[in-house]
Amino acid sequence: MAENPTDAMSRQAARQAVHLLGDVQRVRTRVRGFAPWSPEKGTLALLDQVQAVLGEYADHLPLTIRQIFYRLVGAHDFEKSERAYQRLIEHLNRARRARIISMDVIRDDVGVIAEPDSWESVQQFWATIRAMASRFELDHSAGQRTRLVVICEAAGMVPQLERVAAPFGVTVMSGGGFDSLTDKHKFAAALASHGRPTVVLHIGDHDHIRRLDVPGISRGRRGFCPRAWRPSDLHPACRDTAADRGAPATDAPPKATDNRAFSGETCQAEALPPDVLASILRTAIEKRVDQRVLARVLRQERRIRRELSKRFAQREATR
Repeated sequence: MAENPTDAMSRQAARQAVHLLGDVQRVRTRVRGFAPWSPEKGTLALLDQVQAVLGEYADHLPLTIRQIFYRLVGAHDFEKSERAYQRLIEHLNRARRARIISMDVIRDDVGVIAEPDSWESVQQFWATIRAMASRFELDHSAGQRTRLVVICEAAGMVPQLERVAAPFGVTVMSGGGFDSLTDKHKFAAALASHGRPTVVLHIGDHDHIRRLDVPGISRGRRGFCPRAWRPSDLHPACRDTAADRGAPATDAPPKATDNRAFSGETCQAEALPPDVLASILRTAIEKRVDQRVLARVLRQERRIRRELSKRFAQREATR
């Protein structure tokens, strides 16, 4: 039987493509972009549980996948294993590509996007400036005896913690950046250049609770700090979580070579429910903030906002 001309052309095109690829056969790739998906019944039930978790913590979105995982373990009897966690990652990736779950409610923190600032018109520029003036903020930590910094293990938790810390003028950063020599130096230089002593509130895994002694940051001739700075006290956010906070302990035992200070089973910071974590951090900050000084800064801030609003109103009246 004569060969279908269309099939012959398709095979010829395929051979040409292989030749262009250096005789490398193209294999099936992972799903890219938005793609339809028909999950099985068991997977649909899991996604319903995920949606319940997202709804439960709607005020703390976006969540990291590991936070979702630990909540599923604690509230929905989800399997507590690395295999189950990897399976959850795959299901959530497919669910977001299929638009079953919104992209905005889960934080991955894999890439960085830098976009240039630009304006469509002069009118848009002034509208933006006026909106910024209405939200003008002073440094809410001004006048405090100490400067507070929050360090958390997971970068994905930073936006959640920032909601708690920002009203107090407290900086939040992820500890993962300390793997970078440049970031170590920048952080050490900031500590040394600040006129006030720095208190670091460390929210980390139970096996990471230790005195802040990030290599390269410690004071003295061996560190990056050009002058002494008063070391911080750490807030052991996860030290009591397994027993008292309802967070499931992990199965991973501490390494025999790990000389960091901890004992017993480990516990991950992301295992804490987001609302509990927010409460822990808020309490830790409020204990260290002079509320009278903060109230004075906020009154001054409101006066400045009123003045800026008045100036914009006068500007528009004279146009």
